[in-house]
Amino acid sequence: MRYGAKMSEGSALVERVLSALSLVQQLREKCASDDSLGRRVLAIKRFQQRRFEHTYADLLASPRYKAAAAFFLEELYGPDDHALRDAQFAKVVPSIARIFPDNVVALVEDLVDLHALTEQLDHRMAGHLGNDMLDASTYCMAWVATGSADLRARQLSTVLSVGRQLDRLIQRRWLRQGLLLMRPAARAAGLASLQQFLESGLSAFTNMHGAEEFLQTIQRREKQQIDLLFGDISAAVGSLPT
Repeated sequence: MRYGAKMSEGSALVERVLSALSLVQQLREKCASDDSLGRRVLAIKRFQQRRFEHTYADLLASPRYKAAAAFFLEELYGPDDHALRDAQFAKVVPSIARIFPDNVVALVEDLVDLHALTEQLDHRMAGHLGNDMLDASTYCMAWVATGSADLRARQLSTVLSVGRQLDRLIQRRWLRQGLLLMRPAARAAGLASLQQFLESGLSAFTNMHGAEEFLQTIQRREKQQIDLLFGDISAAVGSLPT
């Protein structure tokens, strides 16, 4: 790739990542200025974490898959506030392409895109709740009222993309070793949170010795859940934790 094309691609990446982070920050500010909204969004996130624990109890108990399932639960489905990580990204996103290799940069872009998608959908669902007393029935009703089947499909596709990229990265032993050597540079550049995410993800996926069965299980179960929610709400309610 020519240098000019590489620079142009890097600029487009920076713009996309910053746009996604800006959307997340705007939604976060709405929650900060509206306590009721903040409580409803948090209730949705906590219920979704419980739903993941319920749907994937077998994977969380599996010696082979429990580390990866726990990583997904905490990093991709959990209610934790990633404001610190987002702030680090926003400040140094132009440095990411200089410090990390291209396949890591692609993973970062997917991660930020997933973060923005999830926040957007959670806030839309919160808009259909009367309060933060959430159960399976009110969760399903808010999901159906929100609609956004295209965004739900994109959200699942991006989750799987993050997983497959992590799986590809662990197959490059030199990259895993290089990532450890990058700790001082990442810390100096303000990317310690990203570095920790990458190391945690790679460690979790290394333990599986192949992630495709794990990811296909997630794809199958999430697709089934989405189909139920958009097609048979009573069955969807019955499939969720109370």
